[in-house]
Amino acid sequence: MDQMSSGMTTRPLGSRSGIAVSDTGLGLWAVAGSEWGPVEDQGSLDAIEVSLDAGITFFDTADVYGAGHSEELLGRAMAGRRDRFIVATKIGWTGFDREADRSQYDTVDALITGVEGSLKRLGTDVIDVIQCHINYREPNTDVFIEGFRRLKEQGKVRAWGVSTSDLELLKYFNADGDCDTLQIDYSILNRTPEAETLPYCAANGIGVIVRGPLAMGLLADKFTPHQIFPENDFRANWINDPEQNRQYLDDRRVVAGLRSVVPEGQSMAEFALRFVRSNPAVSVVIPGARDGRQAVANAQAGAAPLLSDDERAAVDLLVPPGGGRRIWPA
Repeated sequence: MDQMSSGMTTRPLGSRSGIAVSDTGLGLWAVAGSEWGPVEDQGSLDAIEVSLDAGITFFDTADVYGAGHSEELLGRAMAGRRDRFIVATKIGWTGFDREADRSQYDTVDALITGVEGSLKRLGTDVIDVIQCHINYREPNTDVFIEGFRRLKEQGKVRAWGVSTSDLELLKYFNADGDCDTLQIDYSILNRTPEAETLPYCAANGIGVIVRGPLAMGLLADKFTPHQIFPENDFRANWINDPEQNRQYLDDRRVVAGLRSVVPEGQSMAEFALRFVRSNPAVSVVIPGARDGRQAVANAQAGAAPLLSDDERAAVDLLVPPGGGRRIWPA
């Protein structure tokens, strides 16, 4: 682990990719046209700019976020300074045939064409990390593996992997020992990856990209029992759906317990990000940000010390190692 002048630390993205990343990145799902409620383009661009200025180098998006708009915004931000960005994107859900339970990418050529669409939207000749976005094995899974290998041979991608919480799917992608990365949900509220998945990644040199470190905002500790979310925010179901509401209230009880653990003068969001960064198997954590203000908070957490043994022990009493409840969407 190396320290940057900004205070941000860098880590290798696994042992094979040859890519070094800031250990805090920026997730770019929450853009205009996504499922996160109203978001302004300028806010998203400000979040990218602030993150870059703070020493963040890793930016994660997907072809499906805002129907490609997230990739386009990142492309606008990178114009003229591509060398300052490590770009990760994902492919798979766009055009997914749910009735047939399979992706539209039924040939390697079709997959390559799809990735070339991402390259165009991003305004770049190479994607640093390409990931399969379908988080379970389906009939065209082998197309992704072979397609990613060919794209790497062609120099259009530098590294490839999968976004999933399914260890068996990860093992399938890594059957020949050449899967570079895993993107996985991991947070204080979901410590299940600690049991088997993170140790597997560490043993096999797979770089770990953590999504959901703030549990979709729950670990920012700003929601009320009867929180009102915008209609086009998928989290509205936490209140409206009885089963999800029970889970939401259970999660809020854990969050309430965490308040006594968080050091004075530190936000719970910062503490939650420190928790994820403290796992040695993790390469980079990618909290989202709607605007520059949220991006500043993320960057500050990325420069903060890792958890002490006493702090981790206090978390363990609330959510035991390997425990947790929710698996968040990709």
